[in-house]
Amino acid sequence: MNKLLVLRILGVLAGVVAMILLIPAGVALIYREEAAFLAFLQIALPTGIAGAVLFWLTRASGLTLSNHDGFLVVTLSWVTVAALGALPFFLTGAIPSYTDAFFETMSGFTTTGATILTDIEVLPRSLLFWRSFTHWLGGMGIIVLTVAIFPLLGFKGLQLVRAEAPGPSVDKLTHKITHSAKILWLIYIALSALETVLLLAAGMDLFDSLTHTFGTMATGGFSPRNASVAAYNSLAVDTIITVFMVLAGVNFVLYYSVITGRFSTVLRDTELKVYLGIFAVATAITTVALHGETYRSWGESLRYAAFQTASILTTTGYATADYLHWPGVAMTVIFLLMFVGGCAGSTGGGMKVVRLTALFKQGINEMSYLLHPRGVFSPHMNGAPLKKTMLLGITGFFFLYFFLLLLTTLVVSLSGASLMTSFSTALATLGNIGPGFETIGPTGNYAAFPPAIKWFLSAIMLIGRLEVFTVLILLTPRYWRK
Repeated sequence: MNKLLVLRILGVLAGVVAMILLIPAGVALIYREEAAFLAFLQIALPTGIAGAVLFWLTRASGLTLSNHDGFLVVTLSWVTVAALGALPFFLTGAIPSYTDAFFETMSGFTTTGATILTDIEVLPRSLLFWRSFTHWLGGMGIIVLTVAIFPLLGFKGLQLVRAEAPGPSVDKLTHKITHSAKILWLIYIALSALETVLLLAAGMDLFDSLTHTFGTMATGGFSPRNASVAAYNSLAVDTIITVFMVLAGVNFVLYYSVITGRFSTVLRDTELKVYLGIFAVATAITTVALHGETYRSWGESLRYAAFQTASILTTTGYATADYLHWPGVAMTVIFLLMFVGGCAGSTGGGMKVVRLTALFKQGINEMSYLLHPRGVFSPHMNGAPLKKTMLLGITGFFFLYFFLLLLTTLVVSLSGASLMTSFSTALATLGNIGPGFETIGPTGNYAAFPPAIKWFLSAIMLIGRLEVFTVLILLTPRYWRK
């Protein structure tokens, strides 16, 4: 393990975090929130100095990063950023318990949207801005942001992106990973700017437009309002956020294909077709279930059905209605969508559509073998055969994912929670969804869980965001052997 290199990367990351903290500090100045401003500065200045010292002390040339080092660096980076990001909540007294502050911040950076706050609107505006901003930073990836400036480090950052990226594989847009990272961030910023402008046109003020854009594009779900998006009771707002939640759940590589004129790549993308198909079918079933029994008109039923199915499918977690009061069929659809997630390469969490599609195709393939034992069959996606190594990786991912679901359910149940609360908590945190069922439903929160459970769930949120393998591999004895 190259300890010098690990320290150098952490030094650069500390510098990036210090600069980022100046943004909410500026918001605190605008709203004249002196305590919050001082808290942000108290963290930013020492962090920036520590980062500069680490970078200077590790300025040796010829540093190389292995895949082995990448897992540790990425995990340490996310834990460090969450630990530092929790301090403004703790130092200002907005969240008196550091356990709660860390949980809230880890939930933000991992775009989970699970909250311990019972009254969100009493927090200072700068802290609400920071709370939502953690979503936006974590959505595209802290490491991807750092890799965008990786020429400072003098080596390629593909190993780090692979350890952080959401999906079974990483697509480089160009031959340079730093250039690819910059393109992804530019697309992300452009879509975020467009949504902010549209929300402003729909009647939101700038603060609410920005914070809801952060939560939408990152598929996070933090809102500065206690009632979430339902507080605005606006068809225009609901429609805009629904559309952008769906867009955020799409592989961002496809947007680059559109920009560069490679429309055929988009049209033959199997995962995109399945993703949009799941959204359309789930919305249709939920609309029919809601019509007449919950909402009078078809238009109103479609409005709330489309918003909530998009919110859960993409693991955003926003709410315009309490789906716990919906008919059983509608609730079942919501529950099943919690097992899906967005596309690989999107900001969405969950198991990812590409993995489910690949396993489904492999299942059909196995039935073909049973019918024709001497035949030669190969599952295809995007017009090409699936590699056996990818299928094996997906199978391993599913086993670990469901093992963690069961383990988390057991651990949460130790707090006295019911089976449905425990299982939906496991689904909501590992899948980075946020709301679940019963006590953690769209109008509930995670405040009642004991501190030990909150620390455990913080770890589960991180494991889910980093696609399981990146964190769990650090727990194996083989990783630490020379």
